[in-house]
This record gives sequence, C-alpha cells and structure tokens, in this order.
Amino acid sequence: MSNSPTVTAVVVTYNRLDKLKNVLSALEGQTLPPSELVVVDNASTDGTGDFLASYASEQHGGMPIKVISCSENLGGAGGFSAGMKSGYDSGSDFVWIFDDDGYPEPDALEKLIQGYNGAVDELGPDVPYACSVVKFIDGSICEMNNPVPTWDWGRLLAKGQNSVMVTSCSFVSVLIPRWVLESFGLPFKEYFIWFDDAEYTLRITKTCPGVQVLDSVIIHDMASNKGVNFSMIDEKNAWKFSYGIRNQASYRLHHEGKAAYLLFCAQVCRSMKAGGVNKKLQRQMRKKMREAIKFNPKIDYPQTM
Repeated sequence: MSNSPTVTAVVVTYNRLDKLKNVLSALEGQTLPPSELVVVDNASTDGTGDFLASYASEQHGGMPIKVISCSENLGGAGGFSAGMKSGYDSGSDFVWIFDDDGYPEPDALEKLIQGYNGAVDELGPDVPYACSVVKFIDGSICEMNNPVPTWDWGRLLAKGQNSVMVTSCSFVSVLIPRWVLESFGLPFKEYFIWFDDAEYTLRITKTCPGVQVLDSVIIHDMASNKGVNFSMIDEKNAWKFSYGIRNQASYRLHHEGKAAYLLFCAQVCRSMKAGGVNKKLQRQMRKKMREAIKFNPKIDYPQTM
C-alpha cells in the first residue's frame, strides 16, 4: 500500500438534504481529503437531486464528485452496494462508507488510515476494515452504533496503538480495503435496511477481526440517542423491524444453522411479549421470521458484475 492511498467516500442519502449538506461540508474539511466522493441518491423527493446536480458541477478542492441517481429507493443496503461497486470500479484502494446524517470530524479519515496501517503492521494483511468511534450530537456514545469487541479486544492497545479489535460494526464511518470487496463481495442489497452492516462486517472478519480506531470520530445526528431492541416495536417503526427481523432470521438460518435461527425467533418473541408489543404487530413479525426461510440472497462480487 502506498503512503497516500486512494479513498472513495460513499454516502447514501434519502430525503435528508439539510443533513447531507453538513456531511459534504465535513468531507471538504478533512485533513486527508478523499480521492473522490460518490453520493447515492435513493430517489429523494426533497430537492436533493437538483442540489447534487449543481454540487457535482462545482469545484471542491479537486475532489471529483459522482452522483448515482436511483430511480427507486434501494434502501441503505442497496445504496451502499451500488456506491461501493462504483468505488471499486474507479480503482480506489479503499471505500469509506457512512450515512447521510454522519459528520466525520476533520481528522477522521486520516486517523482511520493511520489506525488501519498500524493494525496491519501488528496483525498482518488480513485486517478487513477500520471503523470510527460514533458519538451522538451531545458528545456521548451513540447507543446503536457500538461495535462488538473480540475476546482479546485490547491486544493492539497493549502494543501502544489507539485501536481495539472488533467483529462487527454499523455502516457509520467504516474504511474497507479494495481486496475485501474482491474476496468477500458487496453487502446484500436485498436486505434493504437493517442488519446489512452486521452481516457484512461479520462476513469479512472470518479470518481476522476489524479494528475501531479510537481517535477517529464521527458525529451521528440522530433524533434521539436510543439503542434498538425488539420490545420497542410500534406502528411507526414496525416497517424497519420487519426488514431487520427477516434479515437477521435469514442470516441465523442460512449462515449459522437451524438451532441459531430457532433461538433468535424465540428471543424476538420473548422480547415482544415482555415489551407489550401490539399482538397484530407480533403476528407481523412472526410472518417475517417465516419469510426468512426462503430468503437467502447471494453475494455480488464487484469484479464480475
């Protein structure tokens, strides 16, 4: 890897124009600017398309801007798949992915590169990704974006590095090298939303864990700082949980086995009952568990698409 790797930043957006502008401003202010920016517009209806057409035609410190305008909403999963494929096609050494309400601090990318290289020096060339610390707008940790640590998470800290080892993380500031896309493919676009990030980062850590770089920080501008569990299902968020339950049940069954699938279904049912979730919604979620039996997407590899 060269001292100055090429990095494609990938942002997926849907009807968050004001927040997207903050993301773009944060990218322009990076101490180590991305080599290019790909914005995937998931058929937004709030003027995002017109804004991006104008934005892409302007000069932004020499950073090329590519806009992928989708004819329909592909969800976060489909958007990241398309954006990562574009970064691969451009020949970049890395793709750096995050959502349209995540604002990387000025040195976020520079610290990710440094942390990734340090981890490779210690762990070898199979390190599959480096992710940032995700904070809420008030500076506290973002409850729903905490990576899952390995049993020996402090191994790099003991060697004087400012990183910890993790098995999975959310798609909020993740740096992924090109070879990972070739070897492990792209996220499952069919997942649409939820669990696509967990599945993908679990998939690519089969040989070596990823790392969270503790001095690389991104601010996640969410409405409220709450974690997610199945006791919280209501009429407003049921559509998201429907995808999440189907996707996770599919993963448990087709990638971990029948016992893992049944255990997951039992856990969801217990959580819904304990949380007093509406019985109609409980039936809806159980239907999604059954749908997972036949829902088993195949991996897309960018070099063969």
